[in-house]
Amino acid sequence: MSPRHFQDFDKRADRSRGICCFMDAVASDAEDYAWDHTTPLSALVEEVERFTLTQTPYPNMLSGRLVGRLLALAAQLSGARRAVDIGTFTGYSALTLAEAMPDNGKVLTIEKDRNFAKIAQDFFDRSACGRKISLRIGEAAQILKTLPDEETDLIFIDADKRNYSLYYTESMRILRNGGLILADNALWYGRVLDPKDDESRSVADFNELVKADPRAEKLLLTIRDGVYLIRKGGP
Repeated sequence: MSPRHFQDFDKRADRSRGICCFMDAVASDAEDYAWDHTTPLSALVEEVERFTLTQTPYPNMLSGRLVGRLLALAAQLSGARRAVDIGTFTGYSALTLAEAMPDNGKVLTIEKDRNFAKIAQDFFDRSACGRKISLRIGEAAQILKTLPDEETDLIFIDADKRNYSLYYTESMRILRNGGLILADNALWYGRVLDPKDDESRSVADFNELVKADPRAEKLLLTIRDGVYLIRKGGP
């Protein structure tokens, strides 16, 4: 399903803007072209995508194929074996990571909403890679504080935007030197350019925090709604 066809699922107000995200500032034909020239994810992950777009009230929260494939490649190229997924939602990113990691890989995914956690666990239970995934229900800010220093290889941040800076601080603590962070929605519909609400200011503050951090080698990618790619350790 290409980004253009995402709008076919939009039967409720304001959904198309949420799904298109920062594509308002990117040619939709180019976005479709990129989608069409990107390797699809597994049949089960694509089923999660279809379910999320048609059966949940927040389809705009889905990261989608372009971000999913970037996440998978980051895991594969870095050789990640221990990953943390902050914001499970329906399980798309956790499954993507688990499928990309080796047999001894482990994914800790964190979700505060029990209904979404149940949906995700049902999908995990159907996957041969589900055994790699541990789902914890609760506030990510508290759960992250229980994790040991410098033992995580890769972290994906895609949860409540007001806590992005806190998630980043804890992520840098638990991340090994040379490990990766990918933070979704770093452009936040373009609102970071002139933030006027709390969520937009929070994402903008997070971006400035990363920019100023000498420990981080960083690249802000304009994929969909923006992905901040961060390597701990600097250049």
